[in-house]
Order: sequence, then C-alpha cells, then structure tokens
Amino acid sequence: MSDVVDVVGLDVRFGRKRVLDGLDLQLAKGKVTVMLGCNGAGKSTLLRVLLGVLRPRRGSVRVFGKDPLLAHKEVLQRIGYVPDVPDVPPFFTPTQLYAFLRPHYPKWDDARCSELAEKLRVPMRTKFKALSRGQGMKAMLVAALAPDPELLLLDEPFAGLDPLVREDVLEAVVSALDDGRRTVLCATHELELASRIADRVAVMRDGRIVRHDALADVLGVQGEPVEIPSGLHRVLQELQEVES
Repeated sequence: MSDVVDVVGLDVRFGRKRVLDGLDLQLAKGKVTVMLGCNGAGKSTLLRVLLGVLRPRRGSVRVFGKDPLLAHKEVLQRIGYVPDVPDVPPFFTPTQLYAFLRPHYPKWDDARCSELAEKLRVPMRTKFKALSRGQGMKAMLVAALAPDPELLLLDEPFAGLDPLVREDVLEAVVSALDDGRRTVLCATHELELASRIADRVAVMRDGRIVRHDALADVLGVQGEPVEIPSGLHRVLQELQEVES
C-alpha cells in the first residue's frame, strides 16, 4: 500500500448525530494536505480515528497499511500529533511531559527536542496550566516532532495565536516538512498561513471529503496567477453558505 493514510467509507456517530458519513481520504507519502471545513464538520473526529483513539461505526481505516485500533502502539510511534488544546495534565511541565513521552517512542531524539524547545522559547519548567495558549501550542509541537514522526497531524495549530507566535509555529512546521519525507495533515481555519505549506486541499462538508486535489485545482486555477489566500477564503465561504 503506497498511501500513508487510506480511509474508505468511514462512519462515526455520537449518539444519534452522524459526524462522519461515508468519508473517503487517501494521503500520499510526503504530501502536505490542509483540511478545510466549517466548525463541527468532523475534522477533529477524523484525526482521532487516525490516532486509533476513536472506534468508527463502520468503514476501513489504514495508517501505514495497518488498522490503528489493532496496531495502536505501532502506529502511534510513527505519528506526531498536535491537538487544538494541550491534552496534558495541567500540573505537568514541558520537561516532565518530554520525560514521560521519551520511553514510548523508539526514535525520540533528546537533542532534537532540546533544539526545538530552545528555538521556540518553550518555558520548560512552567506548568501547563500557567502557559499561554501560544506557549502550550509550541510545547506540544516540540513533543510531536521530537520522535521524528513519519506522519504529522495538526488540529487547528494556529487558532487563537498572536501573529508573532503564529510565525514561530509556522516556521517550525515548515522546517519539519523535511523535503517531502514527512506526510502532514493539517486541519485549520488560518487559511493564509496554511496556503504557505499546502500541496493539497481536502474540503470537508456534511461529514465527507467533497474535494481533495492539488491546491490550484481546488481553487479552479488553470495556469493563471491567483492570490491563494483569497481563493481559500472563497472556498470556505462557499462551504459556510451551503451549511447555513
């Protein structure tokens, strides 16, 4: 199987609410895909399924050719994940978090961890409950990248960050792309920033991926110059009009 992620006919329900409805998605190795969709479209739910922490009602899910539920530990060791809110005990410091994670990842690199934390100015001995949103996001990004993951999942990594912090986070993400060796799936509404990293765009609506193409194809570009951010805003606006 050549695709890093292969999802077919994915259904997820919370009670009577159907969040994902027959969703299909394939991610090729080394591609950076930005996933667009309105709030509640199911983007975070999809990421949780890929991580093997949420069992779908039906459908086939393969990450690195394996079911993330059945091969949970093996799959997780190859994934870096940055949640929209740090999923860390509030009394932990970044130093304690990294010490906790280290034995769970065979490829964990202490030198890489220290270098990233210093570059992003992560307060290593401050408890997460005392960190700002930007500091918490940077700390989680370091945790995701220290094991040198093959697949990086980002859930709204730029939301609510001030412009300077967003640039720091974006620069770290760009550095982590590693010349096409790492596959990235980024769910975000920060369209202008996302457009700087995207190879492809997956548009989610009504629990399905309704478009998944190269960035220029999704925007309807045919060899003509285009202002990418405004084009992405148009795509998102069309989604909002359909769902309103």
